[in-house]
Parts: sequence; structure tokens; C-alpha cells
Amino acid sequence: MKRRKGREIALQILYQKETAQIPIHEAISNYKNYFGVKDDEILDFAQELALGVDENIEFIDNIIKKYIPSSWPLERLNLTDKNILRLAIYEMFFRPDIPEIVSINEAIELAKLYGTDDSPAFINGVLDNIYKKEIKIKVEDHKGDEKI
Repeated sequence: MKRRKGREIALQILYQKETAQIPIHEAISNYKNYFGVKDDEILDFAQELALGVDENIEFIDNIIKKYIPSSWPLERLNLTDKNILRLAIYEMFFRPDIPEIVSINEAIELAKLYGTDDSPAFINGVLDNIYKKEIKIKVEDHKGDEKI
């Protein structure tokens, strides 16, 4: 539950960064100042996620663009859905300590809490496609390499 709360906080930080057009460190500082979280472990995880997304935003957004309909540019995506996708994709590609399936499931739960009625299905579809076409294939390729 601590990690789920950390993801919620990271989502709120990323949302604030984008809507207020402020640097990530300022968004983190604002969150700490206004919503004083008592649990350092939760806040540390949230901060790691938010900073990780911010540091890898170009890569992450390119992955999102690749897997959303071309008629629906990234700029038109609902901010909440976009940032949920960013968090999950960051975890899937840059956090080997978190199983991809966990990242997908947690993103769907965030979408249920913070998104629209259509968000959970949309998030699931995009992330499942990314998993099958980007991650699962690479894992299977590496397994084949080990047999050689």
C-alpha cells in the first residue's frame, strides 16, 4: 500500500508540474509544503518516480506516441491519463525492481481513482500493447541468447 500511495503522490506531482508549467523540483517542494506526508518511505518512492519520469520524459513520450492512435496526438491526451502512462512506462523500462505486470495493474488502479470512466480500459490497452511489443519480446530474445 505504501507504493500505491507513492504512485498517487507522484501522479499529483507530475500533474502539478505540467499544469503549472514549473520544474519538477518545485512541484515536489510544493507537494511537501502543502500536503506534508509523514511517511518518508512513501515520499521517497514518489519522488524517485516523479524524478525518473522527468529525466526520461522524451523516451517515455515517444513510447506513448508509438502506441496511441495517430489521430490522437499526445497533446490531446487527458493530463491524468498521460501522466499515469508516463509513470507506468517509466517503471516498466527503468525500474527492474518492479515487475511490469505490477506497473500495469497499479496504473489501472490509478486510472480507476483519478481518470474518466474510459481511462482504465484505455490505460490497460496501451500498456498491454507496450508490454507485448516492447518488453516481452526482449525478454524472450534474451532467453534465446542464453541457450547459445
